[in-house]
This record gives sequence, structure tokens and C-alpha cells, in this order.
Amino acid sequence: MPLPPQTTPPVAPDCQVVELRQYTLHPGKRDTLIGLFDREFVDTQEAVGIRVLGQFRDLDGPDRFVWLRGFADMAARGDSLPAFYGGLVWTQHRNTANATMIDSDNVLLLRPAWRGAALPEPARPRAERGATALPPGLLLATVFHLKAPAGLELLDLARGPLSDALRASGARQLAWYVTEATPNNFPRLPVREGEHVLVSLALFADASAILPRDFAASLQPWLAKPTQTLRLAPTARSSLHA
Repeated sequence: MPLPPQTTPPVAPDCQVVELRQYTLHPGKRDTLIGLFDREFVDTQEAVGIRVLGQFRDLDGPDRFVWLRGFADMAARGDSLPAFYGGLVWTQHRNTANATMIDSDNVLLLRPAWRGAALPEPARPRAERGATALPPGLLLATVFHLKAPAGLELLDLARGPLSDALRASGARQLAWYVTEATPNNFPRLPVREGEHVLVSLALFADASAILPRDFAASLQPWLAKPTQTLRLAPTARSSLHA
């Protein structure tokens, strides 16, 4: 069994590599996976240096589970993923987890769009193992599919007018990420390659929040295809919540 590369995961702002993972599940199996994940796969990933940033139910996709995890850098990712997936807990529970899934390969490998663009550290600690009460909050995750890597003009637009509009709509936390172009250093878990994206993560107080208008029109010169918008509700043990 691989030895843990470290015992303390990075704080959220120091995660220079982030995975946005969207799983399509068999009908009716989402709560099964979430219960298993929150119980068995949060603390055990963090024990080998992976920061589990948040886990969510997609409000518009009853069979979709979305989660985020972060790493200090690509080298840390290359060390910690084999430690977790070669470890005892994943080995014990992987068949149960995999049985809930139709597809787990919809994964974007990301990095902060600029210095200071990453998610902030949560103000409150994660709920304890076994927690069932759902925390408040709605995470609006928007994936802008780009024709080319995000340049300075687009990033200035994101950092200025787009961020201002999200905050004016009530966003309590805001982060921006772009594609991490370094090749996948854990090929056992595929990621989407050959794409360029800009991703915004905006946390609102609750699901009744008045969401900002669609920004696609203002970004049209940069877009390769329609934007994906995810309305995500945190699970009981999600660190990222209102």
C-alpha cells in the first residue's frame, strides 16, 4: 500500500491545482454515493494531502453528483492520488461507489485564474463524520468553453465587471479558475484534455438567490460553445457552503 505523501492538506487558497468532477449516476443512487462519500472518502483523502473542497447535489440533474478537490501542485497530486486509490479505505469501498456510477470521467483539471482568484478558506469547520443536517448555500458553477487559453483581456473582464456583477447579485464567495494544461499525472483517472475553459464559482446564501444574468453575450468573442451552468447544493459534510 502506498505511504501517505503528507498528512496535512493545503488550505483552499493554496490549492494551485483543482479538479471539478461531475459524476453521472444510476437513477436513484445519488444519496447512496453521497452517504458513502461523506462518511468514508473525505477525511481519508485529506489524510494523504488532498483537500476536499466541496461536495454537491446538482439541483437541475437528479442523477448528478459534483465535487471539488484541490492539491498544493501537480507534484503533490501525483503523490497523493496513488496513496488514496491504493489505500485500504478505497479498496474496501470502491465496488460500492463504482456501482452507483454511469460515468465519472467528466473532470476538469484547473488552476487559479490569477493570484488571489482561488477559493478562500471556509470560515467554519466541516461538519463531523456522521452529520446529516444539510448546510445552507447555493454554489453557482459556470464553465465557459473557450476557443483558446484565457488571455489578459478576458481575465480582466472576469476580475472586474463579471465579478462585480456576481457580488452585486449576492455572491458571498467568488473564485475563478482556468484550465491546467499540464498533462494528467494520474492516468488511472481520466480528465478532459484538449479543452480551454474559464470557470467561475460563486457562493450564494441559498437556492432562492436571484442569480445574475447570463454573461454569455459579453463573452461571445471568446466562446467555443455554449456555457454550462450548474446550481449546486452542498452535502452535509461539504466545506464549501454559506
